[in-house]
Amino acid sequence: MKPGIRYTEEPMGELKIVKDFLPRPEELALKDENITITISVNKSSIDFFKKQAKERHTTYQKMIRRLVDWYASEQQKGA
Repeated sequence: MKPGIRYTEEPMGELKIVKDFLPRPEELALKDENITITISVNKSSIDFFKKQAKERHTTYQKMIRRLVDWYASEQQKGA
């Protein structure tokens, strides 16, 4: 059995107030504007993304969406 924590009335020394640097909950709940599309893709491509997604505990749709978003972002930089 572990010994319990003993608290004492010792002085703590000089204290420093730390600014709250965490974002507010509403800043964490951002929702991107998505639209649903239908697209035909090679089975081997979907199998690849499904395998990769399973290994990373995510969804293959999210991986494909991020890939498309990344590609579009990179192309817009060069325009």
